[in-house]
Amino acid sequence: MKAIMIMFDSLNRHMLPPYGCDWVKAPNFERLAGNSAVFDSSYVGSMPCMPARREIHTGRYNFLHRSWGPLEPFDDSMPEILKGKGIYTHLVSDHYHYWEDGGCTYHQRYNTWEIVRGQEGDSWKGEVKDPEIPDHLGRSWRQDAVNRKYMKNEEDMPQANTFRLGLEFIEKNKNEDDWFLQIETFDPHEPYYSQARYKELYEYEYDSLHFDWPCYEKVTETEREYISHVRFENAALISMCDHYLGKVLDMMDKNDMWKDTMLIVNTDHGFLLGEHDWWGKCKMPFYNEIANTPLFIWDPRSGIRSERRKALVQTIDLAPTLLDYFNVDIPRDMKGKSLKDTIQKDTAVHEGILFGIHGGHVNCTDGRYVYMRAPGNSSNQPLYEYTLMPAHMRCMFSPEELQDVELKEPFEFTKGCRTLKIKGRSSFCPENQLGTMLLDLEKDPGQQKPISNQEVEQKMTELMTKIMKDNDCPEEQFKRLGLMD
Repeated sequence: MKAIMIMFDSLNRHMLPPYGCDWVKAPNFERLAGNSAVFDSSYVGSMPCMPARREIHTGRYNFLHRSWGPLEPFDDSMPEILKGKGIYTHLVSDHYHYWEDGGCTYHQRYNTWEIVRGQEGDSWKGEVKDPEIPDHLGRSWRQDAVNRKYMKNEEDMPQANTFRLGLEFIEKNKNEDDWFLQIETFDPHEPYYSQARYKELYEYEYDSLHFDWPCYEKVTETEREYISHVRFENAALISMCDHYLGKVLDMMDKNDMWKDTMLIVNTDHGFLLGEHDWWGKCKMPFYNEIANTPLFIWDPRSGIRSERRKALVQTIDLAPTLLDYFNVDIPRDMKGKSLKDTIQKDTAVHEGILFGIHGGHVNCTDGRYVYMRAPGNSSNQPLYEYTLMPAHMRCMFSPEELQDVELKEPFEFTKGCRTLKIKGRSSFCPENQLGTMLLDLEKDPGQQKPISNQEVEQKMTELMTKIMKDNDCPEEQFKRLGLMD
């Protein structure tokens, strides 16, 4: 048995034809939907990038205990477990956060790995002289301007090289058994940099503006000048992703791999392109444009094609699904569920799920309602980080942050290890004053009108509290959210 996971970053389901978009050119995503189970109620767990990847490894929520950070010494890692059971694991990625301080323990869990440089602010090419930096709609990063100078042609672009290397692995190992390949590209994450041939798929004058990198903030620009432009830039990059997805589908067709190869196509989260008057992710409420993600799974054991699945699933379910597929025992600390029966017959695996970001809203959905619980006080405290790997995204914790460190008695998943207890900061969430919201997805699928219903809110509060307790949530999180005195 073999398995391939193709992971895109910030892939919006509301921009994909299989999820109802009628203008983005993505025929290979339509083709994929015809060859897989398509999940309508797939959700993020922990936001954003590396917290989501920790969930892919561990099958357990990250955001209740930790912000952005590396895998921990006590973490179960799905690729490493497979490796230990004789399943060869290989990662190909241009997601440059893997080789920063806050992600440096992930790629070493695979048997082998290949990296492709140059995405976004990746510290790649060195130029002492300052380049000319165009206005990328608020994010004028010097390094991105340098990097783009070295990828004028498509064959030089990180996504193209990531898929080239992934296809090389498949071609070389197509006749071997027992391997897992993860092809992971940073695209269509912003900045939305794509080649002319993808822009030419759309009747739009891309040269009218030079903006392709929205800030994570409230929209202040006009629809005509900015929002439409950024959506077309995103669409062109999705079309590029679609092109390279098609190359993997072609190889599976050519080599008759559907009979013995699982295919998962997923993302870590979506992105707001002006919807709800927001750009981006992280700072705002996690509306469905961010939280409700595209997910496609082909499982050769069931042979389910072109069928929709309504059951609630999320990122933490991917690790146990892959372990189950390779007949490997699922560790007890994994809270996610294998989706084998959900793929086959839409079997429910969750009564409700949580999602969120460390220090922000804790969100809960049962599939009908989404409950966004905000901090119960303006200080957003108490809040702590629990870790043995004190690193942020691009730097270590400072000596000042570590002055008053305590040792916390073991959590149920730390395998007897005490962790550092470090006073937390909610750097991604300065907008915690947005308040608590309750949304009815059945009556208001666009999440435009929060409702007031004490009975439903009580039910969702009880569900949220139960799931938090089931995940050995730190006590202060309940205090921070006003769920206890």
